[in-house]
Amino acid sequence: MSSIAQSGTFRLGGRMVKRIGYGAMQLAGPGVFGPPRDRDAAVAVLREAIAQGVDHIDTSDFYGPHVTNHLIREALAPYPDDLVIVTKVGARRDAAGAWLPAVTPDELRRAVEDNLRHLGLDALDVVNMRMMGTVHGPSEGTVAPYVRVVADLQRQGLVRHIGISNVTAAQLAEAQDICAIACVQNHYNLAHRADDALIDALAAQGIAYVPFFPLGGFTPLQSAALNEVAAQIGVTPMQTALAWLLRRAPNILLIPGTSSVAHLRENLAVASIDLPDAAMARLDAIGG
Repeated sequence: MSSIAQSGTFRLGGRMVKRIGYGAMQLAGPGVFGPPRDRDAAVAVLREAIAQGVDHIDTSDFYGPHVTNHLIREALAPYPDDLVIVTKVGARRDAAGAWLPAVTPDELRRAVEDNLRHLGLDALDVVNMRMMGTVHGPSEGTVAPYVRVVADLQRQGLVRHIGISNVTAAQLAEAQDICAIACVQNHYNLAHRADDALIDALAAQGIAYVPFFPLGGFTPLQSAALNEVAAQIGVTPMQTALAWLLRRAPNILLIPGTSSVAHLRENLAVASIDLPDAAMARLDAIGG
C-alpha cells in the first residue's frame, strides 16, 4: 500500500486520483524563477513522489518559466498511465521574474502549446484558467472571454478538462455556462475560510477543490492554537493543517510542494493522520 492510499480518492477531470498530490512550483529557483538550486535533487523528488503513489501533479509553464515542466518530463516521461498532470495558463514572467497577465487569445493558445511541447504531451489532462486577481484572491469581472478560448482548445483536442483558478462563485457560475469545470483552485486554509460555502457547493456537484497557500497566513495566536493541537496528536503543525483540509471536505485535493524528499514524505504521511473530533473543533475555531 502506498503512503497516501488511506486518504481516499476524488474525481479530477476524467479520473479518480488520490487526495494528496504534488505541486511542482517549488522545484524552480527562488521566487519560482530560474533553474533549481539542485537539479538532481529536483528530479529525485519527482521520482519519489511517483514511487510513493502520487498520481496528480500540478505545474505550469510559467514556473521558471518552463523549468518545472522540463524537470517533470526529464524525471517521469514516459509517464505512468494513471498520472494526471494539471497545468495552468493566464500568466507570464518578464525578464526580471515579475508575474504578468497573459490572457489574450494568442497568449492562451501559445501557453497551451508551450505546456504540451515542454511536457511532451499530445493533450493536457487538465488546464486551469488562472485569473490574476489580487495577491492572494480574486477580483471581480468577467472570465467568459478567457474560458471560451480554453474551451475552444478543448474542442480541438488539446485540452481534456478545464479548471478555473482564483475566482469568485459568480465567476465559476459564468464559466460553467460555457463548459464543464473539473476543478477550482483558490486560496484557502485554516485561517482563510472565505470559500467555505463554495467548497460545500462544489462537493455537492462532485467538483474538486484544490487550495493554494494551504499553509500560509496564520497570526501568532492562530499558530499557537495549531501548535497545541499538533503537539496533542503527535505530528507537526503543518501536517496538522493539511490533515484538517483533508477532513474539511471530501472534494479537497492537496498539492503540497517541496524540493526535499524528506519533506515530501512528511507531507504524504498526512494521509494517515486521524484528527479527533475535539482537535477538529479546536482547528475549526481558528477561522471562525
